[in-house]
Amino acid sequence: MDSAGPKGSFGRHRKIMPFELGSIEALRDASRQKAASLNQHVLGYGAQAEAEWAAAGIAAPDLAEMRQYRLERIRAELKRRGYAGALLYDPVNIRYATDSTNMQLWVAHNPTRHCFVATEGPVVLFDYFSCEHLSDHSGVVDEVRPAVSWMYLYGGELTEQKVRRWAAGIADLVRQHGGGNSRIAVDHINPEGVEELARLGISIGNGEAVMENARLIKSSDEILAMRRAIVACEAAMGEMEQALKPGISENELWAELHRGNIARGGEWIETRLLTSGPRTNPWFQECSSRKIEAGDLVAFDTDLIGPYGFCADLSRTWLCGDTKPTNEQRDLFRIAADQIEHNTALMQPGISFRDLVERSAVPPGDCFPTRYGVLYHGVGLADEYPTLPHASDWTSDTPDGVLEPGMVLCVESYIGRLGGREGVKIEEQILITETGNEQLSTYPLDARLLG
Repeated sequence: MDSAGPKGSFGRHRKIMPFELGSIEALRDASRQKAASLNQHVLGYGAQAEAEWAAAGIAAPDLAEMRQYRLERIRAELKRRGYAGALLYDPVNIRYATDSTNMQLWVAHNPTRHCFVATEGPVVLFDYFSCEHLSDHSGVVDEVRPAVSWMYLYGGELTEQKVRRWAAGIADLVRQHGGGNSRIAVDHINPEGVEELARLGISIGNGEAVMENARLIKSSDEILAMRRAIVACEAAMGEMEQALKPGISENELWAELHRGNIARGGEWIETRLLTSGPRTNPWFQECSSRKIEAGDLVAFDTDLIGPYGFCADLSRTWLCGDTKPTNEQRDLFRIAADQIEHNTALMQPGISFRDLVERSAVPPGDCFPTRYGVLYHGVGLADEYPTLPHASDWTSDTPDGVLEPGMVLCVESYIGRLGGREGVKIEEQILITETGNEQLSTYPLDARLLG
């Protein structure tokens, strides 16, 4: 046993590379440059995804243009609302502002990463320890600082002290770049942070309103990126359908979508909405260990965050096995398909949200109690504003607006009879154009169920 090392040390201590005092910063810089050159966003999405995009005829988005467009959208919204800047914690908002990622799901519930976008000034990213290299590709991040995280996991009973240190840094940025304006927009923050910033003279407004409105209108490059994400999603759906055989479990089938998404450089899936047979009615069961049987309907909602961080939010219902559908299955499917077709045709630029829902087709009486919660919702890097309910669910606090070119919305249908055995879910992703709309999702409906 080697005991030559100092007391309390472990392992064999060998010099693995030349090291001299004073070289730490040079080594840090070299390490950062190496890591930045190997960042996933720099390496791209790989031969499989690129080949599928080429076959679909979808050009690559200009990411530099897309990033600049997004930053301009944020700053225009900040100016319109009179803010000195935005403090962002939601990883989807940080992605929109910086096009950089870091442990997206983990930071969604562990606030260890945030970003300050000055209305007139720099974009400062506060990142996790030793993660500076993760935003070097973006071209829109001016500075990276270590994040001060004041969640209880790190602060314990001394959280108040961490809050003071965090707030001092934010207040300093606002004073430097706010031009005397001390109002900022924040998307997510705990009460301790609000109170401490207020003590330092910083007032807070609704950052979600800023970001949802900034994200509302997509650029041409964002639409290219979304098209690519949908192609990747639909390719993974094709692999799912190939795997759908009697005896496979819902969980095993759902795993095929995850595998296909990750293999093409996608990021995560937001839900577990895949069910079969009697579990398809009512909707919103999560997928399970149930074995899928021949003749079962299999319904799912992708809720998939794919390449470029874009959401592909599509729903399909398939018939399992080499069998004929029942008349009931055909009837449910036809009602859903007709509802989607009718409601998609209504999605025109200039129509108000209220008028759209008033004119929309809805499920028949015996299916209406189990209806899907919304008729339409926005989509971009995730589900986004607006969300449009059925006309009967419209209330005095439901916001109205107008469909505009560059908006992308999903049109939804769930059809299942109250107390019935099965149900059908269909959802399409629709771009609002200058002259009408374009359906971005292309995966075919099950021809057997269409009858």
